[in-house]
Amino acid sequence: MCTSIFQIAVDGTHVLSRTMDWPTLDNTPAFVPRGYQWQSDFDHRQYTNQYAMVGGAFQRPERIDLSDGVNEWGLTAQKLTFANGFKHAEIKRTDRVQLAPYEFAFWLLGNFHSIAEIEAHINEIELMADTFSDHKFGRPELHFAVADRTGRMVAIEPTTIPMRIVDDPLGILTNVPNFERQIDRLNDYMTFTPAFLAEQVPLNTAKVTTGNLSGKSIPPGSYSPSSRFIRAAYFKERANQPLDEAGAIISSWHLLDGVAVPRNTDHQQTYSVYRAAAVCESRAYYFEPYNRETITKLQLTDDMLTWKEPVFYPVENDLTVETLN
Repeated sequence: MCTSIFQIAVDGTHVLSRTMDWPTLDNTPAFVPRGYQWQSDFDHRQYTNQYAMVGGAFQRPERIDLSDGVNEWGLTAQKLTFANGFKHAEIKRTDRVQLAPYEFAFWLLGNFHSIAEIEAHINEIELMADTFSDHKFGRPELHFAVADRTGRMVAIEPTTIPMRIVDDPLGILTNVPNFERQIDRLNDYMTFTPAFLAEQVPLNTAKVTTGNLSGKSIPPGSYSPSSRFIRAAYFKERANQPLDEAGAIISSWHLLDGVAVPRNTDHQQTYSVYRAAAVCESRAYYFEPYNRETITKLQLTDDMLTWKEPVFYPVENDLTVETLN
């Protein structure tokens, strides 16, 4: 599951937020240094990250598993589950970077500083099945939300080899296998601007609809990927544009309220175990686990760029309140 929302503040701040919908809370805020070396689950090939990052992650024996975060260049990335649309590569090749699918977001933040740079190298990267892998990891289906300081957000879709990069000026991504089809469905709920319909939306356009909802349908209330996509887009277009980073975090958290999946173990194991946001300009990472109801912030500072070892910051998943008496 999972829902991603990209916000552009009036002062030019860019914030990519998300719910992490999963059966267990594994991640905690973490720092990963420049020069961090790790081995892929696919073939145990060793890689060395160029750039430092902060994000939501946990330690594995030979690498760090990162689900979302921001690097020193302000590139931010998230991985989301992706139903029935993934095309894995299988054959080992020495002329490609070949990764287990869940390693890709970590690879992006460790090696690229912009979406344009990713585009220039996307043909060199393959996400692999475990048919000939050193470690059996099944066939995880994921796709990826990526944004940078230019105000551009894209979905990276592994539906073809090489992967395709789809511009997302709407600023919404869920787990649906066909992004364009979901955009078409939104016509029942909102009226897009001519620039959006012509695929000519300028960067840093905060709203892509006319704001006229007269005669349109009301968004559905279920937690299916399509319903969450529609609700997130609908309420983002209705909400005020935030003024700055603080306003964008507040707005993001309220928008995520509308798509966060409550815990219901009698119905399903998956729920919104945490919500998070990464800020391109300040390189700040905001994190809130399900029970806590208080946001934790980890900021990648210039001083941290000299650190040599990863650091994990445990966050208690217990209700935190301010007592007045």
